[in-house]
Amino acid sequence: MPLDALIFDFDGLLMDTETTLLETWRWEWRQHGLEMPVEGFFADHGGDVNEQRYALLAAAVGESFDRTASHSRRTAYRDVLHERLEPAPGIRDWFDEARAQGLRIAVASSSPEHWVHPNLARAGLLDRVDVSAFGNEVEAHKPDPAVYLLALARLGITPDRAVAFEDTPHGVAAAQAAGLRCVAIPNAYVPLERFGKADLVLASATDAPLRTVIAEIS
Repeated sequence: MPLDALIFDFDGLLMDTETTLLETWRWEWRQHGLEMPVEGFFADHGGDVNEQRYALLAAAVGESFDRTASHSRRTAYRDVLHERLEPAPGIRDWFDEARAQGLRIAVASSSPEHWVHPNLARAGLLDRVDVSAFGNEVEAHKPDPAVYLLALARLGITPDRAVAFEDTPHGVAAAQAAGLRCVAIPNAYVPLERFGKADLVLASATDAPLRTVIAEIS
């Protein structure tokens, strides 16, 4: 059956916001003369764990920790990093190919709209996205399939008419639980062996033209 749409995760897949997230937290710890423990930094789900991260930092700093000032400083630094953040390698070409092939593009992210849309707009991708679904619109985050089911409903298609693209194992699980085939482009912080259930694994979107990727999983 021919495809109608491609559904992309956002963080770490369309743009490498995972690296910038890690960098902002390392930077903030260093403002206190500390080195952040990286193990366990990235959660195995799509929910927001920043409060836990602030709690860990507060425990390391002690009574002098100012949560409001820390958040303001860290997010200001994040915004500076994101001013020059480009789409992941090959993504622009894939979006161009999708348009040429008449495929719609959707984004299904556990992050909220106020995070995803401004980043996509700054990178020049937002006007190419036909449908979006966000974590703040559903009751459960990836690996729960809710955000993918919402994206499919807004596209008005069944899962066999779309393919998902993800960068984490819990994202792959969410897409497949929604009935979608899923291509994984693992981010740098997850071991490759954890992507065994993906329908196809690529190092990046530059590995193959979109038409070749679609043909491999069809």
